[in-house]
Amino acid sequence: MQQQLISLNPDLKQLRDEGYEIEIIGGYVCIHHIPYVNSKKEVKYGKLITDITLITPTLADKPKDHTAFFVGEQPCHLTGESMSEIINLAIQNKPLTEKIIGNFYLSSKPKSGNYANFYDKFSRYISLISVAARAIEPIATARTYKPMSDDEENSVFQYYDTNSSRANIMQLNAKFKTQKIGIIGLGGTGSYILDFMAKTCVAEIHPFDGDDLKVHNAFRMPGAASADDLQARMKKVDYFEALYSKMHKGIKPHAVYITEENKHLLIGLSFVFICVDKNSVRNAIIQILLAMNIPFIDVGMGVRVIGDKLTGMTRTTVGTPEKNEHLANRISTEDTDDNDYTTNVQIAELNAFNAISAVIKWKKMVGFYQDLRHEYHSTYSLNVGEIINEETKA
Repeated sequence: MQQQLISLNPDLKQLRDEGYEIEIIGGYVCIHHIPYVNSKKEVKYGKLITDITLITPTLADKPKDHTAFFVGEQPCHLTGESMSEIINLAIQNKPLTEKIIGNFYLSSKPKSGNYANFYDKFSRYISLISVAARAIEPIATARTYKPMSDDEENSVFQYYDTNSSRANIMQLNAKFKTQKIGIIGLGGTGSYILDFMAKTCVAEIHPFDGDDLKVHNAFRMPGAASADDLQARMKKVDYFEALYSKMHKGIKPHAVYITEENKHLLIGLSFVFICVDKNSVRNAIIQILLAMNIPFIDVGMGVRVIGDKLTGMTRTTVGTPEKNEHLANRISTEDTDDNDYTTNVQIAELNAFNAISAVIKWKKMVGFYQDLRHEYHSTYSLNVGEIINEETKA
């Protein structure tokens, strides 16, 4: 995909054709082997990096601004003095990706206010940074004509995640890369969790559900199923795999209900979201996960009709091998029909809210979001708009 993206954008292609070591790394464009002079008057080689925004998976927008990152020591003049009078330099040491740290933040604004394309932007910076190096070593050049490997072929996404690079959080996404996630139940809440997980770079997502896709599901899940989709009576997992594999390569559907007989399907999972309606089934799955030492989040929702209005509660409960003694007091093991949720289908926003709460908590657990309280049980009461966090970690 990297070479296709470069080939279809004239400015990026021109950089490659002229011999620059251009690479697309996540949502960044990187030029390697930039000669420069350090404060000791030595010729060194660094990298120039700037973020990229895609209009389509293969069409890049023009550079969003005139700044860039430099990987290396501070670029200097022949004298070893900083060239800050021609390029504004700010020490950053900012993690850009899992492996790259932007040591300096550069700013060289053209008279027009912005660069028309990436070729103009990189050419300008390379010219300014390399002039001293070429004076010392005339053969020093950024044009090596070295072929670049396409590391992004290993990405779980079908196209580049430029949203994360624009926010400079690519290095945080690395926390997800080894994760293999299970989602047991693709009803309203489970399908929203799948939607959110498909936008992370987890290695694999394993949805489990033996049900067919039916009309009432369409009013609880993200997106809009067509009448033809519903008429086909396909399995939920197959419908969602076809939908989300357009974005994420790691969707692994299982058209089954999890039981003792097939619990081996959970082996190797890093984390599981439990999104089932029946308490007896929920409790059986919890016992399986505890026995397999797989951490999980269980979600639940209760809705009631009071007069001519609905009220209710959503619940998010965490269980881990280290902390699970609270589960017996927080999650019912008895089935009940006293819940109007099963018949009131126009509440997709509650499903989404429950899913959001669960995914935010999971992201806290893997270290993406800051977590100061480490709550293991949270409830949201609809009629008073109150969130209560309990079972905090000692």
